[in-house]
Parts: sequence; C-alpha cells; structure tokens
Amino acid sequence: MATDSNYYVPESSKLPILTATGLGIAAYGAGSWVQGGSAMVFLLGSLLLAFVLYSWFSIVIRENRAGMNSDQLKRSYVWGISWFIFSEVMFFAAFFGALFYVRFVSSAHLEASADLLWNGFEFSWPLFTTPDMAVAGEAAKFKGPEAIIDPWHLPLINTIILLVSSVTVHFAHTALKKDNRKMFNSWLAITVVLGVVFLFFQVEEYIEAYRDLGLTLESGIYGTTFFLLTGFHGAHVTLGTFMLLIQLLRGLKGHFSHDDAFGFEASSWYWHFVDVVWAGLFIFVYVLGS
Repeated sequence: MATDSNYYVPESSKLPILTATGLGIAAYGAGSWVQGGSAMVFLLGSLLLAFVLYSWFSIVIRENRAGMNSDQLKRSYVWGISWFIFSEVMFFAAFFGALFYVRFVSSAHLEASADLLWNGFEFSWPLFTTPDMAVAGEAAKFKGPEAIIDPWHLPLINTIILLVSSVTVHFAHTALKKDNRKMFNSWLAITVVLGVVFLFFQVEEYIEAYRDLGLTLESGIYGTTFFLLTGFHGAHVTLGTFMLLIQLLRGLKGHFSHDDAFGFEASSWYWHFVDVVWAGLFIFVYVLGS
C-alpha cells in the first residue's frame, strides 16, 4: 500500500477477482438449489467468499491497527459503505416496485382480460387460486396458498426485535463515544443475540408457511414475492449479524476508540438500514398484504 495525506494507491491484489468468483459460484449454486439441484455448489461458493472476506478484512484491520490509514483513506471508506448501502436501497426498491406493479398495475390489466383467463376470475390480493388450479382443480401442480402468515404473530415479534436491536446498537455506539468499553461490548452483544433470535423466528415462520399454510415459492405470484422480499431481507440480517459479531470480537480484543471505530460504525449503519427495510416489509407485505 502506498499512501500519503492526499492520495492512496492500494497494492495489487487477487482478492477482488476471488470475491467475484465466490459470489458467482454462490449465485449459480443458489439458483440450481432452488430448482431442485444440490446445495453443494452454493456451499462451495459461500465458503470461498467467506475465506476471501476473512483474508481481506484481516489485512484492512492490521493496516488500521498499524496506523497506516490516512484521513483520505478513511473518507474513502465512508464513501464506500455509503454507496454500498445506497445500492442495497435500490436493490430492495426494485423488489418493492415489483410488488407494487403486481398489486396495483397488473390487476387492472388482468381484470380487463378476465374472459381470457378463467370463468369467474376476480383479482384479489393475495391470489389463492392459480391458473393451474382453475383448470386442474385438486390435481393442479402449482396451487395457491391455503392461508397467509398472520402479521400479528411472528412478524410482529420480529418487528419488535429489530426495532429494539436498532436501539441497542445505538447505545453501543454512544458507549463507545464515551470510551465506556464494558457497556459498548455489552450492548453490542445484546444486538448480536437479537439478530440471531430474529433469524430463528424467521425460520419458524417459513416452516409454518410450508407445513401448515401451503405458502411456498410455487404458490403463485404471492408466494414468489413473499419469499423474494422476506428471504433476501433474511440474508441481509444474516450478513449484518455476522458483521456485528466480528465487531464484537474486535471490541473484546480492545479495538476501537471514540475517534477511530469505522468498522463498527459501518456495521451499525448497515444494521439500521436492515431495520428500516423490515419496517417497510412488515407494513406492505404482512399488514397490507393480509
């Protein structure tokens, strides 16, 4: 790494191309897995990505601990996480846009073409009857859901959990600003636990959806949009929980100070973003979708 007060040039590295390779393998494996293939390719891609990220972030942490990071480099880190979070905002905006289109735009077109679909078709949300069911009845391969998730049970619990976790990570940040390391580690540990509890309840919700409600990825457009939005959000919570866990381990080792804590601050910004997205999901997918 070459650096001075005005300009930063990173060393040549193979880590970016390895990151892209790991992501590509994981994405291909996930697509194959969803379509009935083996999960092995996805796991291999995920392991490669985890190894690369561990190596990359270890280098960054060592450089920071050695005092090699200039003010200009620190500003570039802030811009980097800011653009990353912005890209994630656009990621979810596309999915919310798809949900809006299905519910409010395509509905008018479908109702205008009801005679081309099946007798007695009326658009409603969610759609419990798929075109396959309208033709084949009980013999249909792709059936609509029998019911939908009760928003005032597990989704409400998870909403409370994430809102509380935003408060606890803020308390951790406040404690760090006051150089109160004990309270910083305590509040951060609570946040990590809340993230794990959220994921546990989301798994329980998915089990209930598949086992009791007939709500699956194959249960029409409602099932597709439901699992697309909540599933990707769950992936982001998983990533955010790992990020905060790493910051907790660093905190226990004595890393960070009130004026040098970018790793934690970036993770906390990401966690607040994840919480805001869930609030939108709870309103538009669970409450208004019920």
